[in-house]
Amino acid sequence: MKSIKRALAGSLALIMAIGISACSNSSSSTSSDDESFEATDNVEVKDAKGISDIPDGAEKTIRYLGENDLNPTKANKEISTELKLFQNKGGSIEWTRTTNQDRFDALAKAIASNQNVPDIFNYEWLSFPAQVVNKMFQPIDEIVDFESDMWKSSKATADQFVLNGKHYVAPLAYDASALITYNKKTVEELGLEDPYDLYQKGEWNWTNFKDIMDEYVSGGSEEEPRYGINGFFKPHITQQTGKTLVSFDPATSTFASNLTDPDIEAAQQFLYDIKKEGLVLDGWIGSATECFQQNCFFYGMGAWAVKPTEDDEWGIVPMPAYDKDPQKITTSDMKAFMWVRGSKANDAVKVWFECYKAARNDPEYVETNKEKFFENNPYWTEEMYQVATDVVSDDYFMIFDYAFGVSFKLGDRTQFDGNQCLVDALYGSSSSQDEDGIQMTWTQVRETYSATVDSEVANLNKAVKQYIAEDN
Repeated sequence: MKSIKRALAGSLALIMAIGISACSNSSSSTSSDDESFEATDNVEVKDAKGISDIPDGAEKTIRYLGENDLNPTKANKEISTELKLFQNKGGSIEWTRTTNQDRFDALAKAIASNQNVPDIFNYEWLSFPAQVVNKMFQPIDEIVDFESDMWKSSKATADQFVLNGKHYVAPLAYDASALITYNKKTVEELGLEDPYDLYQKGEWNWTNFKDIMDEYVSGGSEEEPRYGINGFFKPHITQQTGKTLVSFDPATSTFASNLTDPDIEAAQQFLYDIKKEGLVLDGWIGSATECFQQNCFFYGMGAWAVKPTEDDEWGIVPMPAYDKDPQKITTSDMKAFMWVRGSKANDAVKVWFECYKAARNDPEYVETNKEKFFENNPYWTEEMYQVATDVVSDDYFMIFDYAFGVSFKLGDRTQFDGNQCLVDALYGSSSSQDEDGIQMTWTQVRETYSATVDSEVANLNKAVKQYIAEDN
């Protein structure tokens, strides 16, 4: 398979990357606090004619509290498509830096003191519903019309984030939280069926996924063992059933534990089996290259960890579908910004949302972003890229588990073991072994944690009821 190479000047792919930085929260910046540099603008970004300029007299600078700058930085000098569009409309972004650990504390402090209140804050799992009922954010309906041409394709997703009939999240773009990467050379050498071909035929499901792993692992030895899969895939397999650990009824604004759902139990049994049969390679592996070097066939991780070289021939497929009820489902890392309670920059935030939405969805800008992506990832193939974009198209349902957003006790890793939150433990314990080699069944996992889930969901429902009463 021929790799596609692009010769455009340097850029960083924003649509498929995860940036992680550890920073103090004591400074703010409009670009970078490192030594000065000249931002590059190597790919032409034409103005978005369907978006109005920020009106004269309105606030044109929006304050952003977050871990990473939205402006160009020394590490990434390219001006993003969305920022370029926003600048063309008269806008700018002022960044206040925070850390992952301090982000919500910093936001609460700013709101409580009514000083340097940010206008926008990154959407993340803990944002909804926990931080909405904590009065951190305000509804977006006055600045986002989900019946308009720009937003109507996002309404189905936005409707998952409604309290008391009001939307709190405007979906701007999606990345698949994890994809399945594999080595096509290995497929060819061993005469295995190519997962991509199965995907194209609509036959990429749990059964065929496991059959390939079984066949590959059976060829290993005690001296050179083989494994089926490593990475971030356990929640995604469960969510291919269309079910999540906590459900939500938007008609009544009520959340409920879903731990006894039979489809979730079936998914957990599948995960239990592949671990019990030696198909899962435990431990953190930070790249597909590293994974394949350890004789592991599949690597489940975001596209940020998939960096093939010129000599590699890799393939990518979505998570395999649930055999009993195959659906087009993506566990999504959704890009969105919460509108912070107390922000008055209505016009600027509205335009920023529209510029970001256009940058990631308008065909012209999608092509611009593709050019940027291939410049930074020259050995991806068109086939890989197409799969990665297909799974975040309107053909797929973007699924989110409310369990992560119920409370810090469930969704914050610092309140469980520092490496995973309690919800991660729910999803992964039946397909993991403890230090004594003991693997819990789903029944044991459920019995261990269900009382905590029930209690936290009950507390959330009380808080929601009070929030709605005060909101009316």
